[in-house]
Amino acid sequence: MRAPAASDIAAGEVLLSLENVSLSFGGVRAIRDVSFDIKKGEVRAIIGPNGAGKTSMLNVINGFYQPQQGRITFKGRTRSTMRPYDAARGGIARTFQNVALFKGMSALDNIMAGRTLRMRRGLLWQLLRVGPALKEEIEHRERVEEIIDFLEIQAIRKVLVARLPYGLQKRVELGRALAMEPDLLLLDEPMAGMNLEEKEDMSRFIVDVNEHYGTTIALIEHDMGVVMDLSDRVVVLDHGVKIADATPDEVKRDQNVIDAYLGVAH
Repeated sequence: MRAPAASDIAAGEVLLSLENVSLSFGGVRAIRDVSFDIKKGEVRAIIGPNGAGKTSMLNVINGFYQPQQGRITFKGRTRSTMRPYDAARGGIARTFQNVALFKGMSALDNIMAGRTLRMRRGLLWQLLRVGPALKEEIEHRERVEEIIDFLEIQAIRKVLVARLPYGLQKRVELGRALAMEPDLLLLDEPMAGMNLEEKEDMSRFIVDVNEHYGTTIALIEHDMGVVMDLSDRVVVLDHGVKIADATPDEVKRDQNVIDAYLGVAH
């Protein structure tokens, strides 16, 4: 059977849905009976105070954690569990709260690593870099160069990422995720540790990724100004429980959300 494609789903229809998902670590309940969906083409924000279960939710979506309860439907296929490799092959890419790059490799090579799943030739062919493997590498490198131009990082393409400032490392990590050509891009605190100028640049690139590539985005972010400006819908978690799910304007007026952020509810 042909693997479902995001092109089979019209813009505005549900790309991914979570139904009654629960996740526990021993006696700690990180996520409790949470349901929400992500529609194709939207920017979907997941917010909440520290310890709300936001990163755990992303880890469930991309298969790093296996929930004890509930099910996830992605591109029309329902599953109870999935491994990160299967999620990546299926069209889910992510960035991390703490940058996860190959520090001894250049920005270009880090982004090239995102093309691995798109390569058809085996490891031996890739090591030899001759014939069909060389032709394939050239084609993938052209795609990577397009991403480098898109993210405006031409000047640092050959620089080791360990030597780059944090904001540029975040941009390289975004480039590596884009190199996978994902249908769903998960961004875990993409603005963390950035100054105002870097946040403005990253916000612009997130909007451009959504509009230019048509990539559906789910992001965790603590900067409420960024959330209100970028997102189409917002789901709010607090101590693993969903307390709101609405538009940004509706969420910021929700008393349950206000109480959770001010600490009144607990």
